[in-house]
Amino acid sequence: MSSAEPTEQTGPAARPSAVRDSAPAPASTPAPMPGLAESARLLAGSATTSTALVADALARIEATQPTLNAFRHLRTEAALAEAAEADRRLAAGERLPLLGVPIAVKDDTDVAGLPTHFGCDGERAPATADSEAVSRLRAAGAVIVGKTNSCELGQWPFTEGPAFGATRNPWNTAHTPGGSSGGAAAAVAAGLVPAALGSDGAGSVRIPAAWTHLVGIKPQRGRVSVHPHSDAFQGLTVNGPLARTVADAALLLDAAAGAHPEDLHRPPAVRAADAARRDPGRLRIALAWRPPLTLTRAEPDPEVRRAVAALAETLARLGHHVEEARPRYGLIGLAFVPRATAGIAEFAARHPEPALLDPRTRSALRTGTRLGGRVVRAARAREVRQHRRIGALFDASGYDVLLTPTTAAPPPRIGTYDRLSAWRTDVTMTAACPYAWPWNVLGWPGVNVPAGFTRSGLPVGAQLLGPSRSEERLIALAAQLEDDQRWFEHRPPV
Repeated sequence: MSSAEPTEQTGPAARPSAVRDSAPAPASTPAPMPGLAESARLLAGSATTSTALVADALARIEATQPTLNAFRHLRTEAALAEAAEADRRLAAGERLPLLGVPIAVKDDTDVAGLPTHFGCDGERAPATADSEAVSRLRAAGAVIVGKTNSCELGQWPFTEGPAFGATRNPWNTAHTPGGSSGGAAAAVAAGLVPAALGSDGAGSVRIPAAWTHLVGIKPQRGRVSVHPHSDAFQGLTVNGPLARTVADAALLLDAAAGAHPEDLHRPPAVRAADAARRDPGRLRIALAWRPPLTLTRAEPDPEVRRAVAALAETLARLGHHVEEARPRYGLIGLAFVPRATAGIAEFAARHPEPALLDPRTRSALRTGTRLGGRVVRAARAREVRQHRRIGALFDASGYDVLLTPTTAAPPPRIGTYDRLSAWRTDVTMTAACPYAWPWNVLGWPGVNVPAGFTRSGLPVGAQLLGPSRSEERLIALAAQLEDDQRWFEHRPPV
């Protein structure tokens, strides 16, 4: 990356001249960095320094930027200065959960001194303050090395656009890592950083986690503050971690969690890291293949179904009762569409140069404007009834966890959505990703866990979904699966 300004931020990452359908495999790089918990342990034990870890992360990012294109901005000088300060604090005996550990955050998240482009083209003024989540990560001692690419306003399950080019999947660079937290997922999967904070408004943490062989946690609404936004995307969007292990994702969740005084949603605290070390007990698990009604006739690809079925068999072998069931989703899409498009309209209206927005974004802006006001208020008012109807799976039927595919399809090729109209883009992505978004409407937690690979080596995932405030149960179950499956031993060929 080249620096556009003499201050701590760098300018946009180098932009490929065109989005290609295939790309050469990335050049070989050293073994991935240690994970989040391991990095913290090494630092606390004086086995390495923050300066070394941060410099290594920055070098890895620079080396892979021409092929993976995971980052929009780097904080090279500032991050190295913060690492040096962390080393001084560590030498003085100070200990914090993430003191000196490098991490990345998504480009929808305010970091003081950097613009928040949220995947858009054009110039934006640098943020004057950190978001609440970044403030909490800094308070835990983390060093923010940069901001990762997101598709425009987080709308799509791919991370491509004229503002930055295409972010590519480290398992196969001809394919997308997913979206909208695609840059964060690519960076973690490739071992450029130990973990990253993403956001999830319709699966935007869980989908890229599934397509890059990561653990991705969508927490309860309000668990991680979205401030300076009080209710991002009409309550659909939450912030959540991406990591290679459950313990790392849980550690990052604990560090980022907490409310800003102006937040609308304030669930009671959980201890995610403790849950990752806890036996989940014997659970009743509902396996659901049918997604909510989308009018796309979506059903899982045979290879996705094979992988998720094998994971269900593993859960049964571990002692859980697993059986097929059908959640009563109803017409939940009628609540999702007004909230999602109104949220896009709210963000798009703030863009200083609307003509630079993707035509599909401008279409969503028009739809969201029409569906705002009374319609979106009615959609939100239905949430209580949706909680009761879908929650009957847990309350009346007695299941503890719902297991579904995270996506219906493996990761598409780069360029799959190029030149599609707004309608065709919506239809195509809904058919590929019909499972994740209902839990955003409900505001309840979910965890993506790796479910294996297609015969061509592309990752796929499964969702562990729970009722309100059930993160600890889901994390404990995910950790039990991880102990058995040891998915973290598989690394991409970058």
